[in-house]
Amino acid sequence: MRLSALEIKQQNFAKSLRGYDTAEVQSFLNLVSNEWEHLSNRSRDQEREIQRLTEKLQHYQKVEEALHETLQAAKESAEQRINSSKQEAQNRIAKAELEAEKIVRGAQQERQSIRQSIQRLLERRHEIIRGMGSYLELATESLESFRRDDNATFSLPNEDGKEVAEAKNGTGKEEPKKKSKTTSPVPGAEDLDDLIDGLDD
Repeated sequence: MRLSALEIKQQNFAKSLRGYDTAEVQSFLNLVSNEWEHLSNRSRDQEREIQRLTEKLQHYQKVEEALHETLQAAKESAEQRINSSKQEAQNRIAKAELEAEKIVRGAQQERQSIRQSIQRLLERRHEIIRGMGSYLELATESLESFRRDDNATFSLPNEDGKEVAEAKNGTGKEEPKKKSKTTSPVPGAEDLDDLIDGLDD
């Protein structure tokens, strides 16, 4: 049972023949009452302080929990960003490698195409050289043939029906008329036409 200071002061005791001194008992009760009141006030102050500290502690605990949750969320977010950055970097590297392989393949194909084009041009060059050589050989043979014909002696009848001999190099004498004949095209002309047609192609 809790007693207040007032109850202690107002406490009455039964009187007897050999009882305690009333003044001393009252003085002691006053002393106890004052001490009790002091202790009660102090206890209430401590309870209030405890309550204040408890509330403060709870506040700090909530702040600590919030900070912990924030740090945990920041840590998870940082890990997610790091993982995302790593994945993105790997994707970019893979894409760059694919692009590089594609460029290399394209360059190799272009190189092969250029090589084939050069090879065809070289072959065409050789064909042209062979065609021109054949044409020059045929033209040379035709020229030699014309020279031989020019050096031959032709005779034409005069007014009396006699034949006049013609000098080889035409020294002022009357030149005989050449026999009209249908000549075939110059040997090799067909090859030259084919060569020119081939160049146009």
